[in-house]
Amino acid sequence: MNDFVVHMEISAKDQQDLFGMQDQYIKSLEKEYGVSIYNRGNCVHIKGDERQVRRVEDVMNQLLFLSRKGTQIVQQSVDYAMTLGPDAKKGILAEIDDDIICHTINGKPIKPKTIGQKEYVDAIRHNMIVFGLGPAGTGKTYLAMAMAITAYKREEVGRIILTRPAIEAGEKLGFLPGDLQSKVDPYLRPLYDALYQIMGAEAFQRDMEKGLIEVAPLAYMRGRTLDNAYIILDEAQNTTPAQMKMFLTRIGFGSKVIITGDASQKDLAPDMKSGLDIAGRVLKGIEDIAFCELTSKDVVRHPLVQKIVKAYETYEAKEGRQRDGQSGKERGRKDYKRR
Repeated sequence: MNDFVVHMEISAKDQQDLFGMQDQYIKSLEKEYGVSIYNRGNCVHIKGDERQVRRVEDVMNQLLFLSRKGTQIVQQSVDYAMTLGPDAKKGILAEIDDDIICHTINGKPIKPKTIGQKEYVDAIRHNMIVFGLGPAGTGKTYLAMAMAITAYKREEVGRIILTRPAIEAGEKLGFLPGDLQSKVDPYLRPLYDALYQIMGAEAFQRDMEKGLIEVAPLAYMRGRTLDNAYIILDEAQNTTPAQMKMFLTRIGFGSKVIITGDASQKDLAPDMKSGLDIAGRVLKGIEDIAFCELTSKDVVRHPLVQKIVKAYETYEAKEGRQRDGQSGKERGRKDYKRR
């Protein structure tokens, strides 16, 4: 059987971007699809099984859209392009790349990097309450923070409120040294980190002292009405149903709310239901409330994180099927005994 070959005319500059340092991006494609890729002048040749060659051609065309609009190709772009199916819209990566939310204090643009992230950002723009659900590394909190700070700078809201339920992964706040604020600050550190990176430490401290930015445990929200604010509830999988209801009923006029969480990383007691799970069942279908489900494909940390998340998803799905099977057998035995 003869190898199938596709020839692509690509300029020297675009080839440099597309191949990467020491051809690392091309080597990724060759390893993933079992093809050979080589260049002769301005022509790039892809050789191998026809189906795989066509997939590589699709991936390279997506990356070329990025390169030709002046965006530097990185490994994450290559990895994500490989997850797109053959029916993906042409130039979708370049379209996502155009959606700049804001810039960090160092001038780095903050923007969605996957289709899921783009849909999440668009949902935030068009809905009053958005649930961002998904595993670690999908940008749920960081993109929410970027949207909140952008709205605040444009004076669309008067303040930003960031909150988390005070349940920790294997630790107790009471064991930490210092007063209440000292105990709480390390727990809320991920929120501070994002604020520092986007706003700068000085601007953040100034606005926090004025009460325009508030970072506090969820318990501090009780009894308040939150008007004209951008409110982010992080780690919502650790809320109880009562806490979630309390939080959602604090929302006042002119406010926007983003609730982020990862249902696979609960720190609640085993017999306790998650407020995030209950909210998903109760609130779906209500106008102006959106649920965005991000997956391992939307992980934008180190490529190994994406593989870890995917491995856990596969394992947990298998465990779930086994539990369902065992439950079915138990029910069958009980029915048999009744007879």
